[in-house]
Amino acid sequence: MTVYMLGAGPGDPDLITLKAIKILEKADVVLYDSLANDSLLEYAPTTARLIYVGKRAGEHYRKQPEINQLLIDEGKKCETVVRLKGGDPFIFGRGGEEELALLREGIDVEVVPGINSALGSAAMIGLPLTHRAIATSLTLVTGHEDPEKSEKQVNWDYTADTLVIFMGVGLLKKYVPKLLEYRDADTPVCVIENGTLPDQKVITGTLGDITEKKIRPPALVIIGEVVDIYLEAEKLRSKLE
Repeated sequence: MTVYMLGAGPGDPDLITLKAIKILEKADVVLYDSLANDSLLEYAPTTARLIYVGKRAGEHYRKQPEINQLLIDEGKKCETVVRLKGGDPFIFGRGGEEELALLREGIDVEVVPGINSALGSAAMIGLPLTHRAIATSLTLVTGHEDPEKSEKQVNWDYTADTLVIFMGVGLLKKYVPKLLEYRDADTPVCVIENGTLPDQKVITGTLGDITEKKIRPPALVIIGEVVDIYLEAEKLRSKLE
């Protein structure tokens, strides 16, 4: 009996790994997230049970302890349990929490990595998160810390050349003033809504004006000079058309 944590990738179903598909094809039960593309469920056998355990901002279908217990219950009675997560299970996917819960119950866990939304969404629009001339460091940070923490870890004083914020759109107006304490108002910003999907939308601006733009989740916020590389590349692409 094994619980497989599969990274579904950033949204485009073609970006899931071949290894993950092979495991899905033999699943007895699949517990899937809201950010995992529904079309991937077609790889599961018709006999497999599909259990939705999605979470979005302000809309938690099941709380994390419930999901942990579901995994434990299914892991004890099924041969192949799949936990299908958007992006990568271990990048703001709570995969570590679920892994420990299962292992503490003596249930084997195997993790299959996925392309996380930062790498996938940025690469698909031609935005390099690092660039030898201007960006040699990268910080990934969540816009939603665990509210039960006794002490906050996100203080927005990061010095990395590129900063990528996951799940931060809803609180962007709260975070930007703090970021402006450490970065210039003209620092380039790129927001990618629904990255890698057909309805993807790219919004650019600066720290000084990004909160004035209409942005809807799910979206990824990229801050740093690498955004200018993307803008230059877009201009060059337009000349090829």
